Amino acid sequence: MSLINTKILPFQEHAYRNGEFIDVSEADVAGKWAIFFFYPGDFTFVCPTELGDLADHYDELQKLGVEVFSVSTDSHFVHKAWHTESDTVSKVQYTMIGDPSLQLTRNFDVERVGAGQADRATFLVDPQGVIQFYELTAEGIGRNAEELVRKVKAAQYIAAHPGEVCPAKWEEGDDTLAPSIDLVGMI
Repeated sequence: MSLINTKILPFQEHAYRNGEFIDVSEADVAGKWAIFFFYPGDFTFVCPTELGDLADHYDELQKLGVEVFSVSTDSHFVHKAWHTESDTVSKVQYTMIGDPSLQLTRNFDVERVGAGQADRATFLVDPQGVIQFYELTAEGIGRNAEELVRKVKAAQYIAAHPGEVCPAKWEEGDDTLAPSIDLVGMI
């Protein structure tokens, strides 16, 4: 079953952010755009490259009013250790949620059953707590934060402009489409 257009479920987790341990819940994303960036595990191979790439685009996402939460089933203690030890992960300024209970992982239906890990998945949640898009990839396929930023801009555009849609490869400033019977078969 697709999670598109469903509300995120309540959660309460511990996290690491900017040298501190914090608690995070669904209340922390209420009224905001949010990305939940699930990955299989700390101290691995593809995951740090993805978190570093996302860190390189974090300021741009912040300017768009988007908060980022990376999530793995490692504890917030392990996130702190990884942040301290990895040059790539040390760039991360966004919240790193520890989900050892798998509550959040199961809420978003990305559990690798029997493995105790989350799949590699990205979710964009709108200010009403509704999932607008998600991406799920196989183990060895890393994600691209630049493309994620493009999708965020498209989602924000259509939220602000009801009746318009963004075509393939839409970039900010490009033309959009206004679906109508007159447009059927004309593209």
